[in-house]
Amino acid sequence: MRLALGVEYDGSGYSGWQSQPQQRTVQGVVEQALSKVADHPVKVVCAGRTDAGVHAAGQVIHFDTEAQRTRRSWVFGANANLPKDVVILWAKVVPDSFHARFGAIRRRYRYMIFNRTVRPTFLARRVTWEYRPLNERCMREAAGYLVGKHDFNAYRAVACQAESPVRHVYQLDVRRQGEMLYIDIEANAFLHHMVRNIAGVLMAIGSGERPPEWARDVLQTRDRRLGGVTAAPYGLYLVQASYPEQFGIPSSPLSVLS
Repeated sequence: MRLALGVEYDGSGYSGWQSQPQQRTVQGVVEQALSKVADHPVKVVCAGRTDAGVHAAGQVIHFDTEAQRTRRSWVFGANANLPKDVVILWAKVVPDSFHARFGAIRRRYRYMIFNRTVRPTFLARRVTWEYRPLNERCMREAAGYLVGKHDFNAYRAVACQAESPVRHVYQLDVRRQGEMLYIDIEANAFLHHMVRNIAGVLMAIGSGERPPEWARDVLQTRDRRLGGVTAAPYGLYLVQASYPEQFGIPSSPLSVLS
């Protein structure tokens, strides 16, 4: 039997999603909790591996098991064994053809910027703080140059191992709500540090350091060395992974991050 589950987590206390020797990871605590419920070792596959300090409101995972449990037992049993900064949202039996990573047709991220002169307290490590006033209209104009199918080599980490740098960005929006700026981006897939590098470029443009056209110019160079600073991880959230309707995977409400 193959199970799909939704996972929400605050990644600020973890060395990223992926299991690593001698490191506290989200995958590690999730597998440990599910193994206790299943009464056998569990290995999970995720929709998108997040870096250290990055959060998720809609991570999707799958694993195979012969253990017979109700969906309620998987959810509440796992949560009883998870730390308070990680939670299982739902569980669903899916066909063997479902794959959390390779089956995802779109992924959506949100980058949250706290924009005031004084650093945050309650939101520390859950948002990125920018003390310089940001012009969201200039950021929105710049974002328009990145929508569509492009070679994003200039916007990925130097160590990115993806075979192709070509990605299709379906949506890239910037909006302000008081002192908070939201960058919402949806694409078929993302390169390593792609969202954080886009955020870094947009923040430089919003501060007046660069003109909106710089986002296009960086894209056209296809050279990461000519791009902007990689933005901090704390404001980044994996919001949703989308799959073909036949699998019935629940959507993640954005209201949790508003």
